[in-house]
Amino acid sequence: MSSVDKQLEDLEAEIEEELPPGISVSDVKYEGPELVVYTRDPKEFASDGDLIRSLASKLRKRITVRPDPDVLMDIEEARERIQDVIPEDAGVTDLDFHADTGEVVIEAEKPGMVIGRHGSTLREITQAIGWTPEVVRTPPIESSTVSNVRNFLKQEREERRDILERVGRQIHREEMADDQWVRITTLGCCREVGRASFILSTAETRILIDCGDKPGAEGEVPYLQVPEAAPLNSIDAVVLTHAHLDHSALIPLLFKYGYDGPIYCTEPTRDLMGLLTLDYLDVASKEGRTPPYESEMVREAIKHTVPLEYGDVTDIAPDVKLTFHNAGHILGSAVSHFHIGDGLYNVAFSGDIHYEDTRLFNGAVNDFPRVETLVLESTYGGRNDYQTDQADSERNLLEIINDTYEQDGKIVIPAFAVGRSQEIMLVLEEAMRSGKIPRMPVHLDGMIWEATAIHTTYPEYLRDDLRDRIFHEDENPFLAEEFNHIDAGEDERQEVADGDSAIILSTSGMVTGGPIMSWLRHLGPDPDSTLVFVGYQAQGTLGRRIQNGWDEIPMNDRGRSGRGRGNTLSLNMGVETVDGFSGHADRQGLENFVKTMNPRPEKVLCVHGDERSVQDLSSALYHDYNMRTFAPKNLETFRFK
Repeated sequence: MSSVDKQLEDLEAEIEEELPPGISVSDVKYEGPELVVYTRDPKEFASDGDLIRSLASKLRKRITVRPDPDVLMDIEEARERIQDVIPEDAGVTDLDFHADTGEVVIEAEKPGMVIGRHGSTLREITQAIGWTPEVVRTPPIESSTVSNVRNFLKQEREERRDILERVGRQIHREEMADDQWVRITTLGCCREVGRASFILSTAETRILIDCGDKPGAEGEVPYLQVPEAAPLNSIDAVVLTHAHLDHSALIPLLFKYGYDGPIYCTEPTRDLMGLLTLDYLDVASKEGRTPPYESEMVREAIKHTVPLEYGDVTDIAPDVKLTFHNAGHILGSAVSHFHIGDGLYNVAFSGDIHYEDTRLFNGAVNDFPRVETLVLESTYGGRNDYQTDQADSERNLLEIINDTYEQDGKIVIPAFAVGRSQEIMLVLEEAMRSGKIPRMPVHLDGMIWEATAIHTTYPEYLRDDLRDRIFHEDENPFLAEEFNHIDAGEDERQEVADGDSAIILSTSGMVTGGPIMSWLRHLGPDPDSTLVFVGYQAQGTLGRRIQNGWDEIPMNDRGRSGRGRGNTLSLNMGVETVDGFSGHADRQGLENFVKTMNPRPEKVLCVHGDERSVQDLSSALYHDYNMRTFAPKNLETFRFK
């Protein structure tokens, strides 16, 4: 008998000893980080609200209880009983029964009403029908991504269970190493922005944190071929801090080259990774480049995700526990805290962070019981990287909009689909509602509407007051009548260009392709219109060149005559830049994140910034807080214990 089987046998005996008479256990299995307990008496289990909680506390495991398949109530009868128990106001839109696991997935507009106070309604459902209820939110704005991911995971349930059982056995295997040590190897994003990737190693385990591409630098990928990472099938786990492509683009590539393990991320990160990586493949093929992997690998990655919520302490290896905390950067972004060994060492990877609250998110969490080493992003870590106050930024933007409106022009804002677009949408919605700018159509082009739909599916990841507004359909700011999703392509764009004043939010945020090129073609020659940059424009991008004064824009018209001479467009529209809408902390925010940690880390690795930024920040933290700091290069290894 393997050590895991013996462990499960002992756990089953311990659970039976703890249970009151009349409740039996028919099987105990690991599924990923969870211990799944099968019982022939699910109703009795559900009648005691504290039973599962006290078992989980005693065994120090995350526990899910499922009914033995042969005691399940008939599906039609169960459907009627559920509808009797759940209040009509909950807005149940779907009930999906899975006899193999005894689970019923309840999709509802108001999941809180299905859950009830401290889970009371869920217990009532199990008491009534024996099935184990699982609750998901009906998206207030229909999202094809959310729907596709949920349907795909439903189809792959059986294989996914096999994957999770294998992962569970791997997590709970017996520790074999006699030694104890902790190392981090840098595989990318050191003294550069892009291709984020690190290996966290112990004597027992190897974990890959992020695996992204480098914007504007095709072929510069993380150093996955080095001995610390290779072979990929020997890595125990992948942790994804958030879905931006410089962190996630090459996650599916891992499966092409033999990785077959779990990806830990938040639920919104899983969905956004699907959206952004599929778009990444689409853009590559449109530009005539060979994509690095097939769409099948994106599905493989999604199938292997293990979603975690903020604050849940989760075993991901025999000697490593992982906890995610809000990073304040984009939807679902996470500061990843690793507790290694039995109190041996603690490492936190900030991912990308925004320390102050924004309209969309609460600021990044930096409250950990212990962190000896912090790996900290430094995008705006340079000595003079102080951003404009958000209120000033908003005033500047509204002033530009008013000025352009008065001259009957259009306002074109290149924006990143995830995060910045939704932030700007909230600013515009409030400004129109309060009369700071005239009411006018706001046209959303590219992936912005789909990304917005995903935001409304996960309001619990948004700022507290915004979450409350999304719960009430008549107050949901993203459903304001001014917002229009451009879905009829070029004809609709032409109509908007010929029409009255309007605001256009369009991808790509750095003017590197996408529908923004069409808007430049339509409105670039118009001196009454204004192009407004609200996000970072990387070196070498067309956005940066326009910012620097280019007014003859190369256009790939693909057979169009276009407007302007030959294949260039004369840019006559005004060009403005409004700082302060970045999803990254500025220099002050980064320092405050470290300064207010209690206790502070002993060591800080400054990464994810150009050479000047990482060295400036590293030097400042060393001088101001007397901590050991490093500005590592790629392919360095640090031993911490």
